Amino acid sequence: MDRLLPDAPAVIAPGAVHLPAWLDGALRVELVARCRAWGASSGGPRSPRMPNGSSMSVEMVGLGWHWVPYRYARSRVDGDGGRAQAFPSWLGQLSRRAVADAVAVDPLVATEPDGFAPDVALLNWYGPGSRMGMHVDRDEVVIAPVVSFSIGATGIFRFGNAAGRGRPWVDVPLDSGDVVVFGGPSRFAYHGVPRLVPGSADPAVGDLPGRLNVTVRQTGLTG
Repeated sequence: MDRLLPDAPAVIAPGAVHLPAWLDGALRVELVARCRAWGASSGGPRSPRMPNGSSMSVEMVGLGWHWVPYRYARSRVDGDGGRAQAFPSWLGQLSRRAVADAVAVDPLVATEPDGFAPDVALLNWYGPGSRMGMHVDRDEVVIAPVVSFSIGATGIFRFGNAAGRGRPWVDVPLDSGDVVVFGGPSRFAYHGVPRLVPGSADPAVGDLPGRLNVTVRQTGLTG
């Protein structure tokens, strides 16, 4: 959310940068409205079912590609079969700005930031009690930064290492409007969201329950 004196950008780990209050109030409102429209046009968010039969507590909608553990598809193969909506150029431009700002803080984020060409976004809705276990984003075929926008309730972002799900890790509170960009040596670091902070809703975005996280990536896939 809007801070009186925003915190300075910080390096979480080599190649991983936290950009506090990067999304202003107007951008947060616009992104929430667009995500709601994208979700409605996709038949609503759904909780992906894991290979072991359990369902994730986070609900998702894919743009550009539809994500199914652990692969991408052009259609909602685990739902109504409809084609995933196109990846919006507006969101791509916003993500490239975030990458450029992160590289200015830590050049290890991306060796060729001008070449970042995102083509997928996962819209993640965290309701009360939702969480995301420690995982690695490795369903893409190119090594490009990941951009993560946070809106709504504060989420505790746990950023670990590439060796496994265990320690060492750092817990970073992500407030509404915060952005995290990670690439380079941190591209395959394990990360997750163990919990939301109660009572941390963002009044600027109205009646948004829980937390909205928009994760933007470059898959390198074709077809």
